Amino acid sequence: MNELNELTGLPNSPAKYIVGIGASAGGLEAIEAFFKKMPANSGLAFVVVQHLSPDYKSLMVELLSKHTEMPVNRIEDGVLVKENNIYLLPPRKNLSSFHGRLLLTEQDHSEGLNLPIDIFFRSLAEDMGEFAISVVLSGTGSDGTRGIRAIKERGGMVMVQDDETAKFDGMPKNAIATGLADFILSPDEMPKQLLSFVKHPYASTPETGEFQGDDSDLTRIFLMLREKSKVDFTYYKPSTVLRRIERRVTINQLQDLSEYVRFLQNNPNEVATLFQELLIGVTCFFRDELAFDELRDK
Repeated sequence: MNELNELTGLPNSPAKYIVGIGASAGGLEAIEAFFKKMPANSGLAFVVVQHLSPDYKSLMVELLSKHTEMPVNRIEDGVLVKENNIYLLPPRKNLSSFHGRLLLTEQDHSEGLNLPIDIFFRSLAEDMGEFAISVVLSGTGSDGTRGIRAIKERGGMVMVQDDETAKFDGMPKNAIATGLADFILSPDEMPKQLLSFVKHPYASTPETGEFQGDDSDLTRIFLMLREKSKVDFTYYKPSTVLRRIERRVTINQLQDLSEYVRFLQNNPNEVATLFQELLIGVTCFFRDELAFDELRDK
């Protein structure tokens, strides 16, 4: 594929950040409100997964193009995700991300309910890691709720529409109930916050596992965590702990760990939030059928 790209002159590097947007009933209005406020040169790429009837002739490309200067594309199998572009899922398809390319498969309803947003969010989390961003907008049901857990496990960021602004609040309410949402906002408030997040120095710093800053700040954070939760995180995996602390600094739009220490001292709820963030673990075990077969048999 790379050789082909070199021959044709096509770029072979995907966008740094991919924003997955999940919506269902009432989602069109929310999607339009979101893109009205999103600059055309944000440097982000957007993949929209919306529940559509199999027989529905989608006019989303035409409708959405009226509200943004970004190119709006119907997804074609294997397309490379490029920054400052919007990609729309066609009906009757599921979507996966692999090395920044979008791969389509036929939906399979033989095993029950199909959840295309969860499927894409999980794939996006595995492919993009901390550069994956998920947005859950208006819709019924709970699609997206499992997917945002995968996004958080891999260090990505989660935004959810404020359920009071959603035309249908099932999906937002279920996502909010997980406690995993970094931001809960109306769609027109999301772009500004999203851009502030990706432009923060900590958001773009590669994970090194080394602490950059004053050790006393980290010690104070661990002390507050222990006093609040009775758990000492000092000897937990350093790279994971440091990255998730840095993510909370970014989420709260603070400059550094010293400022975050002061923020924690004045906001006890943030200590509880950080504690929960540090407890988010990769749940591979719970998806391991062999482990559960062993548990059941023995």
